[in-house]
Amino acid sequence: MAYDEALADRVREIMDNRPYVTEMRMFGGLGWLAHGNMAAAALGGGGAMVRVDKDEYDDLLQEPGVEAMVMKDRPMRGWIRLDADLCASADSLRPWVERGLAYAESLPRK
Repeated sequence: MAYDEALADRVREIMDNRPYVTEMRMFGGLGWLAHGNMAAAALGGGGAMVRVDKDEYDDLLQEPGVEAMVMKDRPMRGWIRLDADLCASADSLRPWVERGLAYAESLPRK
């Protein structure tokens, strides 16, 4: 399944044309990297994936509409999946994408 183009447009708007943010097709979707570090993605199966601080991971999983990102039957600690409701508007999506962006910006550049 292809990623949601409207979701991708919302993420692009949140990324606000930052020159160090790039888009890359991955995971059957479209990802955004800050200085080469993955920050967020519009997923091919619907919803979005956001990179988060591993120390905040367990607490964030308690938030409505948030679940563990699972790949090959393994939860990916430090990555969360947002359901369609959280991705439906820029207002609900913005804090999550900005969290992923801030975390990716805090990492060493690649």
